[in-house]
Amino acid sequence: MNTNGKAAASMSLTKAVSTRLPTHYGAFTIHAYEDPLTHVIHLALVCGDVRGPAPPLVRVHSECLTGDLFGSDRCDCGQQLIKAMQVMQHEGRGVLVYLRQEGRGIGLVNKLRAYNLQDTGLDTVEANLELGFEADQRSYEAAVAILQDLQVHHIRLLTNNPQKLAAFANSRIQVVARISLTVQPNGENLHYMRTKRDRLGHLLNLQSRQSWTP
Repeated sequence: MNTNGKAAASMSLTKAVSTRLPTHYGAFTIHAYEDPLTHVIHLALVCGDVRGPAPPLVRVHSECLTGDLFGSDRCDCGQQLIKAMQVMQHEGRGVLVYLRQEGRGIGLVNKLRAYNLQDTGLDTVEANLELGFEADQRSYEAAVAILQDLQVHHIRLLTNNPQKLAAFANSRIQVVARISLTVQPNGENLHYMRTKRDRLGHLLNLQSRQSWTP
Protein backbone atom coordinates (compact mmCIF):
# COMPACT_ATOMS: atom_id res chain seq x y z
CA MET A 1 0.00 0.00 0.00
CA ASN A 2 1.28 3.45 -0.92
CA THR A 3 0.53 5.95 1.84
CA ASN A 4 1.87 8.98 -0.08
CA GLY A 5 3.89 10.02 2.91
CA LYS A 6 1.20 9.36 5.51
CA ALA A 7 1.85 7.30 8.60
CA ALA A 8 -0.95 5.73 10.58
CA ALA A 9 -0.46 5.81 14.34
CA SER A 10 -2.68 2.73 14.82
CA MET A 11 -0.26 0.13 13.47
CA SER A 12 0.68 -2.51 16.01
CA LEU A 13 3.91 -4.50 15.97
CA THR A 14 5.11 -7.27 18.28
CA LYS A 15 8.68 -7.12 19.55
CA ALA A 16 10.00 -10.64 19.03
CA VAL A 17 13.53 -10.41 20.42
CA SER A 18 16.34 -8.00 21.31
CA THR A 19 20.06 -8.79 21.46
CA ARG A 20 23.53 -7.29 21.31
CA LEU A 21 24.94 -6.75 17.80
CA PRO A 22 28.63 -5.87 17.47
CA THR A 23 29.40 -4.65 13.92
CA HIS A 24 32.32 -3.33 11.87
CA TYR A 25 31.00 0.16 12.67
CA GLY A 26 30.41 -0.25 16.40
CA ALA A 27 28.07 -1.86 18.90
CA PHE A 28 24.29 -1.80 18.51
CA THR A 29 21.33 -3.46 20.14
CA ILE A 30 19.12 -5.05 17.50
CA HIS A 31 15.36 -5.36 18.02
CA ALA A 32 13.16 -7.52 15.77
CA TYR A 33 9.51 -6.53 15.35
CA GLU A 34 6.85 -8.67 13.69
CA ASP A 35 3.83 -7.32 11.85
CA PRO A 36 1.07 -9.67 13.11
CA LEU A 37 -0.93 -9.25 9.89
CA THR A 38 1.79 -9.89 7.31
CA HIS A 39 4.37 -11.64 9.53
CA VAL A 40 7.05 -9.40 8.01
CA ILE A 41 9.97 -8.78 10.38
CA HIS A 42 11.24 -5.19 10.65
CA LEU A 43 14.41 -4.30 12.55
CA ALA A 44 15.78 -1.50 14.69
CA LEU A 45 19.48 -1.06 15.43
CA VAL A 46 19.95 1.15 18.47
CA CYS A 47 23.18 2.83 19.45
CA GLY A 48 23.40 4.17 23.01
CA ASP A 49 20.52 5.45 25.15
CA VAL A 50 18.05 7.11 22.77
CA ARG A 51 15.41 7.95 25.37
CA GLY A 52 15.18 11.34 27.00
CA PRO A 53 14.66 14.90 25.72
CA ALA A 54 17.68 15.12 23.38
CA PRO A 55 16.54 13.98 19.91
CA PRO A 56 18.68 11.14 18.55
CA LEU A 57 19.72 10.62 14.95
CA VAL A 58 17.25 8.35 13.15
CA ARG A 59 17.59 6.68 9.78
CA VAL A 60 14.59 4.91 8.25
CA HIS A 61 16.14 2.57 5.70
CA SER A 62 14.15 0.37 3.33
CA GLU A 63 15.66 -3.00 2.58
CA CYS A 64 17.84 -3.21 -0.55
CA LEU A 65 19.37 -6.67 -0.77
CA THR A 66 21.45 -5.85 -3.83
CA GLY A 67 22.88 -2.66 -2.36
CA ASP A 68 22.99 -3.48 1.34
CA LEU A 69 24.39 -7.00 1.06
CA PHE A 70 26.12 -7.25 -2.32
CA GLY A 71 27.34 -3.65 -2.63
CA SER A 72 25.52 -2.92 -5.89
CA ASP A 73 26.58 0.29 -7.64
CA ARG A 74 23.18 0.64 -9.32
CA CYS A 75 21.91 2.55 -6.28
CA ASP A 76 23.20 4.46 -3.26
CA CYS A 77 21.40 2.34 -0.66
CA GLY A 78 24.30 0.34 0.71
CA GLN A 79 26.48 3.40 1.06
CA GLN A 80 23.70 5.27 2.87
CA LEU A 81 23.24 2.34 5.25
CA ILE A 82 26.93 2.28 6.16
CA LYS A 83 27.16 6.04 6.56
CA ALA A 84 24.10 6.11 8.83
CA MET A 85 25.66 3.49 11.11
CA GLN A 86 28.93 5.41 11.16
CA VAL A 87 27.43 8.77 12.07
CA MET A 88 25.33 7.21 14.85
CA GLN A 89 28.43 5.60 16.33
CA HIS A 90 30.28 8.91 16.06
CA GLU A 91 27.54 10.63 18.08
CA GLY A 92 27.17 7.69 20.45
CA ARG A 93 23.40 7.37 20.00
CA GLY A 94 20.92 6.80 17.22
CA VAL A 95 18.30 4.48 15.75
CA LEU A 96 18.47 2.73 12.38
CA VAL A 97 15.00 1.46 11.48
CA TYR A 98 15.31 -1.23 8.79
CA LEU A 99 12.02 -1.76 6.97
CA ARG A 100 11.50 -4.88 4.88
CA GLN A 101 10.05 -3.22 1.79
CA GLU A 102 12.42 -4.12 -1.02
CA GLY A 103 12.45 -2.18 -4.28
CA ARG A 104 10.33 0.72 -3.04
CA GLY A 105 7.72 -1.82 -2.01
CA ILE A 106 7.55 -3.95 -5.20
CA GLY A 107 9.69 -6.84 -3.95
CA LEU A 108 13.03 -8.28 -4.98
CA VAL A 109 11.99 -10.15 -8.14
CA ASN A 110 10.14 -7.15 -9.54
CA LYS A 111 13.06 -4.89 -8.65
CA LEU A 112 15.35 -7.11 -10.72
CA ARG A 113 12.83 -6.99 -13.56
CA ALA A 114 12.91 -3.21 -13.26
CA TYR A 115 16.70 -3.35 -13.58
CA ASN A 116 16.29 -5.06 -16.97
CA LEU A 117 13.91 -2.33 -18.08
CA GLN A 118 16.36 0.32 -16.90
CA ASP A 119 19.01 -1.31 -19.06
CA THR A 120 16.77 -0.65 -22.08
CA GLY A 121 16.69 3.08 -21.31
CA LEU A 122 13.85 3.55 -18.81
CA ASP A 123 14.56 5.34 -15.56
CA THR A 124 13.67 3.82 -12.19
CA VAL A 125 10.27 5.53 -12.08
CA GLU A 126 9.34 4.54 -15.66
CA ALA A 127 10.43 0.95 -15.00
CA ASN A 128 8.16 0.61 -11.95
CA LEU A 129 5.25 2.09 -13.86
CA GLU A 130 5.89 -0.23 -16.81
CA LEU A 131 5.60 -3.18 -14.44
CA GLY A 132 2.23 -1.93 -13.21
CA PHE A 133 3.33 -0.44 -9.90
CA GLU A 134 3.43 3.07 -8.52
CA ALA A 135 6.74 4.92 -8.58
CA ASP A 136 7.11 4.40 -4.82
CA GLN A 137 4.85 2.01 -2.90
CA ARG A 138 6.55 2.27 0.48
CA SER A 139 4.87 3.19 3.74
CA TYR A 140 6.37 4.19 7.08
CA GLU A 141 3.77 3.20 9.68
CA ALA A 142 6.09 0.49 10.99
CA ALA A 143 8.88 3.01 11.57
CA VAL A 144 6.56 5.19 13.64
CA ALA A 145 5.40 2.20 15.69
CA ILE A 146 8.99 1.08 16.33
CA LEU A 147 10.14 4.52 17.47
CA GLN A 148 7.15 4.80 19.79
CA ASP A 149 8.02 1.43 21.32
CA LEU A 150 11.60 2.63 21.82
CA GLN A 151 10.22 5.73 23.61
CA VAL A 152 11.68 8.05 20.98
CA HIS A 153 9.40 11.01 20.32
CA HIS A 154 11.69 13.72 18.90
CA ILE A 155 14.20 12.88 16.19
CA ARG A 156 16.80 14.28 13.85
CA LEU A 157 16.01 12.45 10.63
CA LEU A 158 18.80 11.32 8.30
CA THR A 159 17.06 11.50 4.94
CA ASN A 160 16.87 13.11 1.53
CA ASN A 161 13.32 11.89 0.94
CA PRO A 162 10.48 14.38 1.52
CA GLN A 163 7.96 11.52 1.74
CA LYS A 164 9.58 10.41 4.97
CA LEU A 165 9.27 13.92 6.37
CA ALA A 166 5.60 13.93 5.38
CA ALA A 167 5.06 10.56 7.06
CA PHE A 168 6.38 11.80 10.38
CA ALA A 169 4.46 15.07 10.04
CA ASN A 170 1.29 12.98 10.33
CA SER A 171 2.49 11.00 13.34
CA ARG A 172 3.30 11.43 17.01
CA ILE A 173 7.02 11.53 16.21
CA GLN A 174 8.34 15.07 15.82
CA VAL A 175 11.18 15.72 13.37
CA VAL A 176 13.18 18.59 14.84
CA ALA A 177 15.81 18.56 12.09
CA ARG A 178 16.48 16.94 8.73
CA ILE A 179 20.07 15.93 8.06
CA SER A 180 21.14 15.14 4.52
CA LEU A 181 22.59 11.69 3.88
CA THR A 182 24.18 12.09 0.47
CA VAL A 183 26.87 9.80 -0.90
CA GLN A 184 29.02 10.39 -3.93
CA PRO A 185 27.50 9.08 -7.20
CA ASN A 186 29.38 6.77 -9.51
CA GLY A 187 29.10 6.01 -13.20
CA GLU A 188 26.45 3.36 -12.58
CA ASN A 189 24.10 5.25 -10.25
CA LEU A 190 24.38 8.91 -11.30
CA HIS A 191 21.30 8.67 -13.55
CA TYR A 192 19.42 6.85 -10.78
CA MET A 193 20.25 9.58 -8.26
CA ARG A 194 19.28 12.30 -10.72
CA THR A 195 15.95 10.53 -11.21
CA LYS A 196 15.38 10.48 -7.46
CA ARG A 197 16.08 14.20 -7.35
CA ASP A 198 14.19 15.28 -10.47
CA ARG A 199 11.21 12.89 -10.49
CA LEU A 200 10.77 11.86 -6.85
CA GLY A 201 11.73 15.17 -5.23
CA HIS A 202 14.67 13.87 -3.18
CA LEU A 203 16.72 16.68 -1.69
CA LEU A 204 20.03 15.95 -3.38
CA ASN A 205 22.83 18.28 -4.37
CA LEU A 206 24.72 16.14 -6.86
CA GLN A 207 27.06 18.95 -7.86
CA SER A 208 28.66 19.06 -4.41
CA ARG A 209 31.64 16.79 -3.68
CA GLN A 210 31.18 17.25 0.05
CA SER A 211 29.74 14.58 2.30
CA TRP A 212 29.40 14.07 6.04
CA THR A 213 32.74 13.45 7.73
CA PRO A 214 33.16 12.56 11.41
